[in-house]
Amino acid sequence: MDILRLFWYISAMTTVMDIRDQVRMDVLDYQQLVSCLRGYAKPRDRIGALLEDGSLIRVRKGLYVFGERYRRALLSREVLANLIYGPSYVSLDYALSHYGMIPERVENVTSITTGETRRFTTPFGVFTYRPSAQRRYARGICWSGEGDTRYLMASPEKALVDKVWTDKRFSPANFKDFNSYLVEDLRVDEQRLSSLNPDRIADIASAFASRKINMLARYLARRTGDHP
Repeated sequence: MDILRLFWYISAMTTVMDIRDQVRMDVLDYQQLVSCLRGYAKPRDRIGALLEDGSLIRVRKGLYVFGERYRRALLSREVLANLIYGPSYVSLDYALSHYGMIPERVENVTSITTGETRRFTTPFGVFTYRPSAQRRYARGICWSGEGDTRYLMASPEKALVDKVWTDKRFSPANFKDFNSYLVEDLRVDEQRLSSLNPDRIADIASAFASRKINMLARYLARRTGDHP
């Protein structure tokens, strides 16, 4: 390593440690970066150097993650999903897989947002977002994770409702259609399906004001014996 490269390496390492000392989480935005670098003459050049040597990784414009050697915990893609585009919460296929309701391992982190349909390809995978009306958004979501890795995620009931709602291919005529769609098409685990909370489903359905979701609520209530 020549003298110039050694100088830049030491300089970059000093800079990232300065930032690391000021930022608790492993994810940070551009404003935090600039604030941490306010003592440097050319903060944008410093950021460029840190990106080049891998000390920082750009997730999307304005959002960064510390390089692996500077992280304090395992990186949570669910936390990233909340931050990449929002307001949003993790749901749909990714949440169904997370809860063990479907057998497939889902790599694409799927979310619901009050914004527009979006897709982001990042160094940490693909993140997709489906829109929801504000009145349907908040019912049935909860905080998951611990400490600095907490994130918003659909409950199992809300994840299933979101999946049924957003799948425009599915237009049920009767309750038998739900069994075919959920068990045969989506391959939802029947034991987990029967363990869903019918009151929670009904509460979520009330926010949707949808015939399809109301039918889903009644179908699940019948599975658990809570409805004639």
